Amino acid sequence: MTPNPYLLAADNPAALLTLLRDQPSLAPCQDEHGYSLIHAAASYNHLDLLRALVRDFKVPVDLRDEDGETALFVVETVDAARVLVEELELDKTIRNAEGQTAREKLEAEADWPAVAEYLKKLEDGGAEASSVAAAGSNGTNGAQQQDSELPPPPEGLQVTVGTMNETEAEELPVDPEFRRRIEELASREDFQTPEGQAELRKLIEEALGGGFTSERSVRPRQE
Repeated sequence: MTPNPYLLAADNPAALLTLLRDQPSLAPCQDEHGYSLIHAAASYNHLDLLRALVRDFKVPVDLRDEDGETALFVVETVDAARVLVEELELDKTIRNAEGQTAREKLEAEADWPAVAEYLKKLEDGGAEASSVAAAGSNGTNGAQQQDSELPPPPEGLQVTVGTMNETEAEELPVDPEFRRRIEELASREDFQTPEGQAELRKLIEEALGGGFTSERSVRPRQE
């Protein structure tokens, strides 16, 4: 008995590709509502399957369901939208039976705002579309990206990264424990990531707040 290709498209894209190699005639199939494997691959964000359906099995990328909607109408991530529009050259201006483009439908239903924003940038021809695509990778939206940004530094704190000569370095009263933790943090692979930089900022704030003690006297921070 042949497995249900739509279930495989949702849950096991690798198994579906194996099935399609044995039975390539299944690739362009649609159910009674016009729902296709391309719709399923796009909806479930199975990008390699999506590419294979179009490039290897020659399924029309603009295949429409009974509502006149292409796979772009059902994407939930910016990555899937980008693959459809930029890689597979799906026309983003195609309208459904109600006269809506995919972007207009997403906006009207308030679904997947990052995808709608990405499509809007493309329609406007703006250079910011690529940055929106990066923000929406793996299904993240603008709000999630904002959460990952570093908080502003505390008032009065200025951190300058640069070099200093040996005399300047000798004059700086650095607590040994603070130096050890800085060096340990700087040696980590994630030092340049938002998480690593957040830990650096926390460490500096702790030092400025008196979290480290030393036998050497340290000049108080000027307000």
